[in-house]
Order: sequence, then C-alpha cells, then structure tokens
Amino acid sequence: MIAALIIIGIIVLAAVFAIGNYNSLVRLRNQVDNAWSQIDVQLKRRHDLIPNLVETAKGYMKHEQQTLENITNARAKAMQADSVADKSAKETELSGAISQFYLVVENYPDLKANQNFLAVQEELTSTENKISFARQGYNDQVLFYNNKIQMFPSNIIAGMFNFGKRDFFEIEDETERDVPRVSFD
Repeated sequence: MIAALIIIGIIVLAAVFAIGNYNSLVRLRNQVDNAWSQIDVQLKRRHDLIPNLVETAKGYMKHEQQTLENITNARAKAMQADSVADKSAKETELSGAISQFYLVVENYPDLKANQNFLAVQEELTSTENKISFARQGYNDQVLFYNNKIQMFPSNIIAGMFNFGKRDFFEIEDETERDVPRVSFD
C-alpha cells in the first residue's frame, strides 16, 4: 500500500514537473512571437515611409537615379523576406541603402531644407529607433527561450514537444564595426 502511494506520488510530481515546464516553454515561445510582431510592425512602418522619402527627393535628385533605385530595390527585397535570418540580411541591405541615400542628400542643400523631406526623415529616424528597441526586446526573449530549451531539465520537455531554437534578429552595420582611423598628416 505504501509503495503504491509512493509510486503515485512520484507520478504526480513528474506530471506536475512536465506540465510546468511545458507551460513555461509555451509562454516563452509566445513571448518570442509577440516580440517579433513588435519588430514586424516597425519594419512595416519603415517600409511605408521609404516611398515618401524617395518621392520627396526625386525632384531634387534628378542625377541620382541609381541611389533612388537602390533604396527602392532594397525595400522591395526586405518586404519579401520571410525568415528572421533573411529579414536580418535584407534589412541590413536596406539600412546600407538608406545610409548611402543620406550621404548623397548632403549634396542637395535645398532638399535638406525641404519641410516635407525633413518631416519624413524625422519619422524614419524615429522608426529606426523603435526598431532598435524592438530588436533588443526580441533578442532578449529569444535568449530566455533558447536558454530554457537548452538547459536541463526543461530540455527534455522541449525535445519531446519539438520546441526549436529561434534566431536572433541582427542587423549587421559595418560602419559600427569599423575602427576609425586617426591621422594627423
């Protein structure tokens, strides 16, 4: 009789453990999905602002068609990306095209003074900041989730129910990685 109660107690404890770990993994997976949706909202906003920026600049930048086409093509590629890794790569390309665009804009003082251009540029800058914050939140959630599915004992439940590792959302910005060179020549 006592042996049966001990066995039942062990089974109940194992079930509570399994259910608790499973629910924890589901919660973390849903938090990752929610964090990704926050990034997706900001990326859509960014993609929606770029045509306004390009359209405003067209009248001033008649000799810069290639720059305008580059930003438009990069936007189209970014909008078609589907996986986190693919979005990371395409958004990096788009960020590069936007940076190149802003470098070219420096040659057009009338454009830099245009109120419509300044308003769209300010919205885009604000959106870039929101993307950075959303990316940080997403990556934090991915870290928590990936840790949970890889650590014992929750990795047992994760393996049983096919909880897979998630990718971080990283935008490579080569300018951030380059070491500035100082020369006094």
